[in-house]
Amino acid sequence: MAILRGFLLGLGLALAGVVQGHDDGSQWVDLWASMPQEVEPHNLPPAPFTGEDSIYTNTTIRQTIHLTQPAPHIRLSLSNEFGGPSADLHISAVTIALPLNGTAGSPSIQPRTLRQVTFSGGSKSFTIPNGAIAISDPIRNLNVKAETNLAVTIYIQQGQQGKRISGHPGSRTSSWFINGDHTKAVDLPSEAVRVDRWFILSAVEGWVDKKRTLGSLVIIGDSITDGRGSTTNGNDRWPDQLLRRLESQRRGGSGMSVINQAAGGNRVLADGLGPNALGRIARDVLAHNGVKYVVLFEGVNDLGTAAEGDLVKTGDRLIQAYEQIITRLHGRGIAVFGATITPMSGPGQAYGEPRREEQRVRVNRWIRTSGRFDAVIDFDKAVRDPKNETRLRPEYDTGDYLHLNPTGYKAMAEAVDLRLFERFKDGVSSIV
Repeated sequence: MAILRGFLLGLGLALAGVVQGHDDGSQWVDLWASMPQEVEPHNLPPAPFTGEDSIYTNTTIRQTIHLTQPAPHIRLSLSNEFGGPSADLHISAVTIALPLNGTAGSPSIQPRTLRQVTFSGGSKSFTIPNGAIAISDPIRNLNVKAETNLAVTIYIQQGQQGKRISGHPGSRTSSWFINGDHTKAVDLPSEAVRVDRWFILSAVEGWVDKKRTLGSLVIIGDSITDGRGSTTNGNDRWPDQLLRRLESQRRGGSGMSVINQAAGGNRVLADGLGPNALGRIARDVLAHNGVKYVVLFEGVNDLGTAAEGDLVKTGDRLIQAYEQIITRLHGRGIAVFGATITPMSGPGQAYGEPRREEQRVRVNRWIRTSGRFDAVIDFDKAVRDPKNETRLRPEYDTGDYLHLNPTGYKAMAEAVDLRLFERFKDGVSSIV
């Protein structure tokens, strides 16, 4: 009996070591992440889930997310980064499961896949202070695949005081709200309310074999990367379509995560809808495990919203900010690919004023020719109208002359040279 107990104890410790980083061949890498931001008043959950002085009281939220790399074990990251002062987020219970038919945005799950999520060594509940995140215990032997949709169901009994919460309004994925604890419900009741936004979730990590992974590609961007113009619950943003290319061209899967750290309205130089890109590099890239590559595709909102008298200065500052971001990422050995800013001109489009276009062309010239990026992804060339290079191709345009439809996003995904990831798989040197 003592021998058996010793064997079982050893087996348990070995498995614990696998997911705590003590073995010699695996690491935690993001399988999915979304840029946390403070949820604007008009994007808060509808009543009764937003009350007069609190949010989420006695509320279950079921959300689906799209994983981008296979892994045997996973863990969740929940965020209260933007909660108000002393506004703790009391997580009462969390479960995960595969959604019905594997469908994004489904209010139903596959019952045999339901798993309880715990925190800090086995607790089903956890209180997250404002400004903090909580990482779950490892969820073992789930064996998720790339392009798997995962349902995460969160119950909050006490609610969160105030009206400041963390989330991601540009989810392009349906979530479901209902009062009461429904974390183990296979089908949410018919009165569940659909809300096309994400809340609380910030990342899912997977425990992956270092020999079989290229780590993760993180994309820093704005609404074009966040997927405005894509299909709700369709996962056809350009990063999603890039993932499909990777999956189709690598035997056994891409072995690389594609992580979308973008938000609509985001800027490089100033806060707005989310923290500015120069400021959030530490949070959205450097604080994450296993990042090997970054695509920097941002600047259109800086040029589009700058005062007319500050356009040249804004162009100068964008270039300087790109330099700073490259320097910081190269210091960690991360390869940085610069993406040219796509066209933004057309009738009634304020971003398309000629002097703004001049700066877009100027900044793109620097991206293409400076040699500071490890490689250039020329999205501008891929989607511009050859008859009028200040505009998107008509067949790619959603109608606002700025955002693309799924066909346009496919063209962007196809503009990425997949050989870059093999070329820079061992990282880069920070030596100038």
